[in-house]
Amino acid sequence: MRGRPRRTTITAAAALIASLSGCSGLQAGSSDAELRVSTTTGIIADLVRQVGGDRVDVTSIVPHHGDPHSYEPSPGDAAKVAKADVVFSNGLLLEEPGIMKMVHTNARKSAPKIEVAEKLEEYGGTVMKLEEDLGLDVLWLGWAVEGEVAGDGSQVRTTATKLEGPGELRVYLTDTLGTPKVYIDSADGLGDADSFTLPPEAHTHVNWAFSAPGTYRLTVEGRTETLDGKTEDIGSGTFTFTVGDDAEAPGAARVFDGGHADVALNAETGKVYVRADDDTSGEPERLAAEDVVLDVPDRAKAAVPKEEPYSFLGEAGDELWVLPQAVIGKHVHGDMDPHAWEDVANAGAYVRRIEAELIKADPDGKATYEKNAAAYLKTLGALDEEVAHKLATVPEKNRKLITTHDAFGYLAKAYGMEIAGFVVPVPNQEPSAAEVEELGDTIREKKVPSVFLEPNLAARADVLRRVAEDEGVGICTIYGDSFDDKVHDYVSMMRHNATELAKCLGEDA
Repeated sequence: MRGRPRRTTITAAAALIASLSGCSGLQAGSSDAELRVSTTTGIIADLVRQVGGDRVDVTSIVPHHGDPHSYEPSPGDAAKVAKADVVFSNGLLLEEPGIMKMVHTNARKSAPKIEVAEKLEEYGGTVMKLEEDLGLDVLWLGWAVEGEVAGDGSQVRTTATKLEGPGELRVYLTDTLGTPKVYIDSADGLGDADSFTLPPEAHTHVNWAFSAPGTYRLTVEGRTETLDGKTEDIGSGTFTFTVGDDAEAPGAARVFDGGHADVALNAETGKVYVRADDDTSGEPERLAAEDVVLDVPDRAKAAVPKEEPYSFLGEAGDELWVLPQAVIGKHVHGDMDPHAWEDVANAGAYVRRIEAELIKADPDGKATYEKNAAAYLKTLGALDEEVAHKLATVPEKNRKLITTHDAFGYLAKAYGMEIAGFVVPVPNQEPSAAEVEELGDTIREKKVPSVFLEPNLAARADVLRRVAEDEGVGICTIYGDSFDDKVHDYVSMMRHNATELAKCLGEDA
């Protein structure tokens, strides 16, 4: 249970929500609104509407059913942003980088661009570290950028400039629809096209595919890029990969053959290194590129998929040695978990920040914003009590969540739940019998009565649904990043989540 005291009874809480949540729908702002506001997500749009009322006209970039981690903005989105007086995003690298680049490119310079969660603690909220542990049996290798870069919307571009080795290297990302986007392909030589950008302090997952066993050396270099076209070189380094069980590693080097690591570039110092998770200290290790070997063992061996979009990897059925991206779709993120709203107390901090920023942008509306915020904060206080009360009915032994997305750490911490696991299938590969068995074992060992699927992540749900059906456990719905046609406001979303969790994990589940 949550540690802070509860001051209202559940009867009062329910009555208060019933009386105050009627304004929680998707109503458009008034045509004579004082402010035009653009937000990145529907959840933030709803919170802005609650505070702004008729003085704001709010639009969301990511639509219902959309995923802010991977949504590609349209020209229509850019046009809306260009008209906005204020732009609110979540921050903490929740949004796909293309969304934020579009915002900084198209929003007027005079329009404040507020990343609400970036200062959540100043408004009474809490943020927590993002924990990632997918339990892969090979190295989980991503790319990362550390260090700040001056200028709104600035990016760091990493380019592969040289490869030595017995075969070809392809680095690519698989989107949520299974379509690959190639970042590096050594088959036609390396150049400016073999590159990609990340925002500062970001990390992303990719697939690393090698066509033959042996030792490879990959040289990469970085440069900063600003929205006005300025660039600056910031450093380079060479990384060694051993592919296949017979490949030899340099004797003095440290070998990484499992866990989570990144090929990392520091935009401030120009250093290039491997950043690796350290389970002992909890803080990442940083080792110079020349002191590390990244191992791709024979257990990473796969075959080129038969689907035509993967023909760049070779002939269908050809052998490959692959370090998988593990998470389908674009998954750029930082060190902190951005899904802070899943703790209702944090939603109150969002509201207080939104109130302050709307008053700055529209001082004449101060009384309106303060009145609306105060009323909605009472609604959220009652909602917090209701969620806590419902989840308190879940027996201790059943307080375990298995979901399709790592979005519920705040909910678990706030309301006494446990994240037993989230299912993120490896792109382009059917899960092995062992992996499916392991998931079934987890469900059985944890005695989980139900698993939870997010409506906007249907593409990720097949494995979890199949295993749940095989194990005879319930399949229920939970909302993380997005609304849909049934649930389209924050209060309804959190009430649904609490009700569904209590029903599906309850004593009779």
